[in-house]
Amino acid sequence: MTDRARELVTPQRLREFFAPRSIALVGASDNSGWARFIVASCATAGFAGPLRAVHPRARSAFGLPVVPSLRDLPEPADLAFILAPLPAVEGVLDEMGALGMRNAVVLASGYREVGEDGRALEDAMVARAVANGVTVLGPNCLGFVNAHTRSAPYALMLPAPLTAGPVGVALQSGALASVVLAFAKAHAIGLSVLASMGNESMMKTVDVLDYLVEDEATRVICLFLEEIGDPAKFARVAEKADRAGKPVVALKAGSSPVGRQAALAHTGSVTGDDAVVDAALRQLNIIRVAGLEELLTTGALLGYHRWPRGRRMGVLTLSGGANDIIADAASAQGLRIPEFSPETAAAITPHLPPFAAAHNPLDATAFGTLANLSARKGPLGAIDHALDIAVQDPNLDFILFSGVTLPEARPADEDVARTLEYRVDWLAGRMASSPIPVILAGTTCVNVSDYGRGLLTRHGLVVLGGLSVGISALGRARVSGQGSAAEAVAIAGEVGLPVALKVCSAQITHKSDIGGVVLGLSSAAEVRAGYEKVRAAGEAVPGARLDGVLVTPMRSGGTELLAGVTVDPTFGPVLAVGLGGIWVEILQDTSLRLLPVDAAEVRRMLGELRGLPLLQGARGARPADLDAVAEAIAGLGRAALSLDSAPHGALRALEVNPLWVNGDQVEALDVLVVTEGTEQGQ
Repeated sequence: MTDRARELVTPQRLREFFAPRSIALVGASDNSGWARFIVASCATAGFAGPLRAVHPRARSAFGLPVVPSLRDLPEPADLAFILAPLPAVEGVLDEMGALGMRNAVVLASGYREVGEDGRALEDAMVARAVANGVTVLGPNCLGFVNAHTRSAPYALMLPAPLTAGPVGVALQSGALASVVLAFAKAHAIGLSVLASMGNESMMKTVDVLDYLVEDEATRVICLFLEEIGDPAKFARVAEKADRAGKPVVALKAGSSPVGRQAALAHTGSVTGDDAVVDAALRQLNIIRVAGLEELLTTGALLGYHRWPRGRRMGVLTLSGGANDIIADAASAQGLRIPEFSPETAAAITPHLPPFAAAHNPLDATAFGTLANLSARKGPLGAIDHALDIAVQDPNLDFILFSGVTLPEARPADEDVARTLEYRVDWLAGRMASSPIPVILAGTTCVNVSDYGRGLLTRHGLVVLGGLSVGISALGRARVSGQGSAAEAVAIAGEVGLPVALKVCSAQITHKSDIGGVVLGLSSAAEVRAGYEKVRAAGEAVPGARLDGVLVTPMRSGGTELLAGVTVDPTFGPVLAVGLGGIWVEILQDTSLRLLPVDAAEVRRMLGELRGLPLLQGARGARPADLDAVAEAIAGLGRAALSLDSAPHGALRALEVNPLWVNGDQVEALDVLVVTEGTEQGQ
């Protein structure tokens, strides 16, 4: 893309593009079904600006005023939705350029999605748009919806009502946009901007992602991807989103041969190898999901709720069966359900019926619900009192609350209605003041009624649609590679105390020298303090970008080795083996070999070390399994050769220091990889 074309798709330009105050429908008439949908969508959204039809012959277009050309508009429109056939599109762009109109959606198909001839037509159309200073979304595009500005130049049915909210969406699909809009409406999920991308001739999905990162109304970004056309830019913008604290959730199609062929036929996309895509998205901290329900539910989780920073979940429901489902789903997602603290259990017990037990997951039973008002001691039920207590539990990182049932309509019984509305109001306040996140979830994926939607929207709440999809969203929602002290404590609990913490940064190769390593942390308090210490040490290094903090089990005893590969300018990759940790530079006890080597040759290298007796069990130490050590180091050599021979490899160094050895246990406790032009350390 030329520099001029890039200037037309910056976040600043797209801020104007997605908030038009006036819209012209070029080619609209009473015979245009597309125009009918756009007019209806704008009415549903509550678009307040001028909406005019432009057609050289038509006299009416669904009640809109019609003029024969763009020049006949009372004033230039902010956006032209070009409904004209393909041969007429470039002429419309010329007319827009003459009038200073800057933004267009192009509906017409027959461009690159049909083959090389269509690609040439698309290139010519883009060149004409760039020459006229027009930003184009499409072609082969159904438009967009901006719920906050109430503009909806969208050429399919827009379900009413349109709820504004924090979830931004970009889709490399047209018809799926209607599915997403319908699901969002059904589950009271508010959107910021939804864009159907079409062929991405000028405006790419990555450009919309960049815009949404800067959009103040957007808190989380959901993508449906058939291809990632510019991986380098995509990576830069994904990292920008991460720094801005805006999670990105992606549904990437093309994981199967049939799926890849469908994507190719649909938009002319090249989907790429799915294993590579999966690894790339994970590396960019993009949350990958498997279906549209997960895409929107995960977006709702991250857009409406405070984000869980650990994996310890409290569960409050009205059903033992629901708890069984939650426990199984949580286990599959790596979520833990620890016991309540004794203090929490003791405080909850008086609010429960005699036949219920105060343990996690909690079945508060139907006792004291709206169905049994006589058992209540006020407007709040047993599950509400349990929530009020459990949010203080030090054993929990967040709570899944499945205790809100919203009826189809406002209850006819005024007492029941007032109690329900009081509960929702109280719940919103308690969630806002809670020291840990509270996540609302329904038992099944049912649509929210108009009455329920009004209640939720008024309080800024959303109920995740169903336990299975909700738990899956929670399992995937690892929001940031940066982490937090609370997450470090949670991970330490999973791997077992004591632990070591190390700052992760590609620019910091010797972490212990700058205070970026702490060892032997034996309590939650020590882990929290250690986390703050190593982060502060990393942040004090000029030019260093922190990737997070590594939490590893503390290893004591055993022997520390170094195993590393450097690239000699004459002889190529060279393997070095010696005593590791802090001693490698002091004792200078190493053995060298040119790669490749096998395990037998590594055994001979180990035999050359003055420190060999340490591996053989000197002074009563546990003897090392030298065969296992040799095989591990030989594997390191093979990895180095594969990196050096990769197309973009240019290996400079690969080092494991220390390589911890204790009997038959061989573990890499710290790794450094340096390639030409890039540096990565862990």
